Amino acid sequence: MAPHLRPDLPPFAAAQTVVLKGDIAANVARHVVLAAIAARHGARMIVFPELSLTGYEPELARELALAPDDVRLDPLRDAARCEGIFIVAGAPLRHGDGLPLIAALTFLPDGGTQVYTKQHLHGGEEAAFACGRGGAALTVEGAHVALAVCAEIGHASHAAAAAQAGAQLYAASVLVSEAGYTADAALLQAHAATHALPVLVANYGGPSGGWQCAGRSALWDEAGTLVAAAPGGGECLLLARRSRGEWDATVLGTDAAIGTSRT
Repeated sequence: MAPHLRPDLPPFAAAQTVVLKGDIAANVARHVVLAAIAARHGARMIVFPELSLTGYEPELARELALAPDDVRLDPLRDAARCEGIFIVAGAPLRHGDGLPLIAALTFLPDGGTQVYTKQHLHGGEEAAFACGRGGAALTVEGAHVALAVCAEIGHASHAAAAAQAGAQLYAASVLVSEAGYTADAALLQAHAATHALPVLVANYGGPSGGWQCAGRSALWDEAGTLVAAAPGGGECLLLARRSRGEWDATVLGTDAAIGTSRT
């Protein structure tokens, strides 16, 4: 095991969601439900896909952009505090009078909010979004979790910087289509193997922004071996933990398990 890794990681989850276009209230409510399910299964952190609170809708981004203290996000703050879980949700973030940023907003168990903004945009996104500046890793029960948002996984320097900074998990919020999944999964697997760094990815389980999303949210271990993956689209949770160097992961449908894997 690489020196920066610990034999134990706290339980965590990737949420594969089916998002309602532009309906912040409905999407927030569903995030709260999924966070509660994850917490009941022991998760201390749950990661949602890119722009999960609005859907991937660049043409609506400016209209839908939020501030971190927006009252519509209060149910997520309350859920993080009540469930004792870190909730990483995606949203367009207000950025002065300019284009919004693509943000991963983490609602903390102490009631605070931590902001990460996407540094590397996908081709064409610059028409709707500005480049962000990244953000600090999360510290979840002593484990350092580096965040990534979609196109950032295509920049080798991004994962390398996370590993160099001592990350023990690389958590990516994405929108990956059926056509792009094979290539992006290979990139994520390579990051894991190259840096001896477990990689978690939360993808959309249904269409958004005109894209037919692949689902198949997944976890690769520090050797680049696939630990578990959702079998396809639809809403589900990937729950995982590492104890004494051994991985235990389960993929749950909304109400029941649909697959398990151990390494």
